[in-house]
Amino acid sequence: MTPVDLPLPEPRRLGPLARLAPEPMKVVLNWGRRYSLWVFNFGLACCAIEFIAASMARHDFIRLGVIPFAPGPRQADLMIVSGTVTDKMAPAVKRLYEQMPEPKYVISFGACSNCGGPYWDSYAVTKGVDQIIPVDVYVPGCPPRPEALLQGILKLQEKIARESLGERYGSGGAGASAAALRSGLVTPAPAAAPEETAR
Repeated sequence: MTPVDLPLPEPRRLGPLARLAPEPMKVVLNWGRRYSLWVFNFGLACCAIEFIAASMARHDFIRLGVIPFAPGPRQADLMIVSGTVTDKMAPAVKRLYEQMPEPKYVISFGACSNCGGPYWDSYAVTKGVDQIIPVDVYVPGCPPRPEALLQGILKLQEKIARESLGERYGSGGAGASAAALRSGLVTPAPAAAPEETAR
């Protein structure tokens, strides 16, 4: 019997320049994202106190590679929404999420952020922050303990380690269309036609 050469499967590519990068690059990039999460805390109610406790010396989530209190949304990778999101506050949460650079992640911390909590039947409370922004990890509790937030961060880091940016952002190797990039932006007013000069 003569050996048969089987075709090797085509490796997944992240983009046109992926041919210049070795395959383990995905592991290195995900490792870097996993252990350098800058947090943009959106503390809205009592769960924010538990978030602060998780960042202090006793629980100290900095040892997990999570840096608390980013200066603003443009420097943050991770938004932690902790507390009751009201319908009046929802546009601000969404706007700040959209200002964060990609890749970005969200942890919903506490029952109020997850589903409205004890205020779910109020006319003014959003029934979960996932109605306005995508959520990666839900941390249950009312209020949840700081240890629960540490567990949620570990779950998010496991998710980042398995992440493929080609699957998350790519659509069959094609980039985003111009219409998709302009969606949500203010369209400029049409230019006025130039007036003819009198002779």
